Amino acid sequence: MATVLSGIQPSGDLHLGNYLGAIRNWVADQYVHDAVYCVVDLHALTLDIDPAELRSRTHQTAVDLLAAGLDPERCTLFVQSHVPEHPRLTWLLECTATMGELGRMVAFKDKSAGRDSVRAGLFTYPVLQAADILLYDADRVPVGDDQRQHIELTRQLAERFNSRYGATFVVPEASVPTVGARVMDLQQPERKMSKSVSSPLGTVLLFDTPEDLSRKVRRAVTDSDGDLRYDPVAKPGLANLLELLAVATDRTPDLVADGYLRYGDLKKDLAEALVELLRPVRQRRSELVGDPGAVTALLAIGAEKAHAVAAETYRRAADAIGLLPPG
Repeated sequence: MATVLSGIQPSGDLHLGNYLGAIRNWVADQYVHDAVYCVVDLHALTLDIDPAELRSRTHQTAVDLLAAGLDPERCTLFVQSHVPEHPRLTWLLECTATMGELGRMVAFKDKSAGRDSVRAGLFTYPVLQAADILLYDADRVPVGDDQRQHIELTRQLAERFNSRYGATFVVPEASVPTVGARVMDLQQPERKMSKSVSSPLGTVLLFDTPEDLSRKVRRAVTDSDGDLRYDPVAKPGLANLLELLAVATDRTPDLVADGYLRYGDLKKDLAEALVELLRPVRQRRSELVGDPGAVTALLAIGAEKAHAVAAETYRRAADAIGLLPPG
């Protein structure tokens, strides 16, 4: 059984891109793989965030993941900071990485552009991400296409460490879903769906009311020529809607396009399909919100399971690199 690992930052309400692009695949993976999922709260510290808000968002993200279908009896779900081996292994890997490698990370260039002062953690967080992965001997890491570079860095660090100090880490592979991997903004279809984009109409939140969800889909940008076909280059807005309906109904975008003549009919069916797709998620979330103590207890169990694996991996790496073991 392969080990798969993914993490998500506690950035507030999840959106449709998070769910269709990643989390729904996580739910499927937990039934066929040894699945490890974490809320990566340490990564959130690279940017300004109020401490109370960080705690609230971390708990909320865990609730949302459980609502989306993660089952603690089938996967390991925990909060990153609850397992101390994450920052400990990060230091060993920072002493393996180079400044040049980290400086070439596209995400760092994008997030630091135009800023006079940048936190050191923003520069080094790909190494923490590598530690997240390597601690659990992950064979496969489901990621969006924009994260491939970080997985490649993880592979390089694992291979370099193994070469210098002996076989220590499993070298992981990136896994990018072919459909639904990049859910685009409904108003700016050339950009990925994100809460940071200026137009709130472009982002469907996972727990939008059915009325709000339908309104956003009705107002989604398409084009004016009326030719309903799947063409991501020439018709990105329409292609985004076709891809969403394809993922929601387990079809291909081309097959979906063959069933419609009018954009309005497509939007109507897409809104209805998304409302039905998210209905059980919304119901489960309302149950979990009413019992926060149960969520805390589940996270504690997950952290204990994660720690048992991470501690052994860290011990192996510390021994290989030459650290004196405690008495």
